[in-house]
Amino acid sequence: MIDMTPNVVLVVTIGVLFTAGVYLLLERSLSRVLIGVILLGNGANLLFLVAGGAAGRPPIVGVEPEGQMSDPLPQAMVLTAIVITLGMTAFLLAMAYRSWQLHRHDEVQDDVEDRRIARLAAIDERATADDDTEEGTETLDDEAATARDETDEGLPADEVRR
Repeated sequence: MIDMTPNVVLVVTIGVLFTAGVYLLLERSLSRVLIGVILLGNGANLLFLVAGGAAGRPPIVGVEPEGQMSDPLPQAMVLTAIVITLGMTAFLLAMAYRSWQLHRHDEVQDDVEDRRIARLAAIDERATADDDTEEGTETLDDEAATARDETDEGLPADEVRR
């Protein structure tokens, strides 16, 4: 029987990598976000390998008994995760470099619209009027009758309802 209990040190390492990665993703500096993505990628890779079970013999049919072979799926998933993390790293590096060229810092600034919505939320006021939920004189049946459907161009209203 193969022992399927994970190594406690690896589980704690995975937890630390995910915690530090999420914390760094919440920062405004693109270089810190980049380090957070790398830590999350490494944590996911370790998680895949730990979840794959104990290491075994090479998965070649006919050479080893089935019970002693390792599962190749977690290894394939780790390779895919490495490629995805590498692509994200390259993209974030390019964004940080471009931000450094333009502004001499890599901090992501607030959007003007975000600031406006935050200001309105602070005074508990809506940013836009919601026509669907506001009280009006027209019922839903009246709105449906007057609504224009572009797919029914040229057909009279009584033919559309059939």
